[in-house]
Amino acid sequence: MSGHAAPRARTLIDALPQLERFQGRTVVVKFGGNAMVNEELKAAFAQDVISLRSAGLRPVVVHGGGPQISAMLERLALEVRFSAGLRVTTPEVMEVVRMVLAGQVQRDIVGLINRHGSFAVGMTGEDARTLSAVRRPGLVDGVEVDIGLVGDIVHVDPGAVWELLDRGRIPVISPIARGADHGDVYNINADLAAAALAQALDAEKLVVLTDVAGLYSDWPHSTRVIDRLTAGELEKLLPAMAGGMVPKMEGCLRAVRSGVRMAHVLDGRVPHALVREVFSDEHTGTTVVPDGPPQEERLPR
Repeated sequence: MSGHAAPRARTLIDALPQLERFQGRTVVVKFGGNAMVNEELKAAFAQDVISLRSAGLRPVVVHGGGPQISAMLERLALEVRFSAGLRVTTPEVMEVVRMVLAGQVQRDIVGLINRHGSFAVGMTGEDARTLSAVRRPGLVDGVEVDIGLVGDIVHVDPGAVWELLDRGRIPVISPIARGADHGDVYNINADLAAAALAQALDAEKLVVLTDVAGLYSDWPHSTRVIDRLTAGELEKLLPAMAGGMVPKMEGCLRAVRSGVRMAHVLDGRVPHALVREVFSDEHTGTTVVPDGPPQEERLPR
C-alpha cells in the first residue's frame, strides 16, 4: 500500500460509524490553487473524490484554473491582471479562459477520476444553461471598478447536474456562465460558482481546497488559523480581507446563509485533505457554520 493510501484507508476505517449519516448527501468541492499543478496532489484528489462516491456521497467538483490561465496568457503575450481578488477579463482574455478551463483543466481532472472507473463527466456552466450571470464590478476601497467579463451568478438550473448524479456520475464543472440576457459569456470565480451550486443542489457541505492553511486571524502579522466561525462573525471580517481570500470566504458565507450546513476552507497542499475533512472528527482549516442553533438533519434528495 502506498504511503498516501495507508492514511486514507485509516481515515475511512475510523469514519465507518458516520457513513450512514452521509448516504445520498451531496458535497460540492471546489478544487483550485497549487494542488492543481502538482501531479501527486492531483492524483490524491481524484482518489478522494472516488472515495466519497464509494462511501455513498454524491460529489460535485467545481474547478478553478488560475495558474494555467495565467501561464497561457503569458505565452500569448496578454496582460495578467487582478483587481479586488478577481481576474480582469477582457474579451481576449475570456477566449483564453474558456479554452483553458474547458479544454485543458477540466479534461485533466475528468481523466484522473476516470482512471478509477467511468464516473466523471465534464461540463461548463454554459451547458444546459446551468449557470446564468450578470456582469460583476470589482470593489476597491469601496469604489466600483470595471473588471471586464467577470460575472456574478444570478440563477442556477441544476437539472443537468441532478441527472448526472442520479446516474451515479461525478460532474466536473468549469466556472463559465452565459449572460442572463443570453448575451456575453462570463468568467465566474470558481469559489462563488461552487457556492451557488451548493445552494441549488441543497448540499450538505461546501469544501474549498486552496493553497493556504485556512483563514488567518491577523494576516500577515499572525499565521494562526481561525478554526471555526459563524456566518455573522465572517461577515464582520470580510471588509478587511484582501486578495484571493475574499471570494473564498464570500462563497462560504453565501453558502451557509442559503442553507448549506457547513463550508470548509482546506489546505489542498495536504494529501487527502478532502476525505479527512468529510469523514474525520479532526477538522483542519477553517469551518463556517450558519448563525444560531445547529440545523436539523435533512433527508437526502
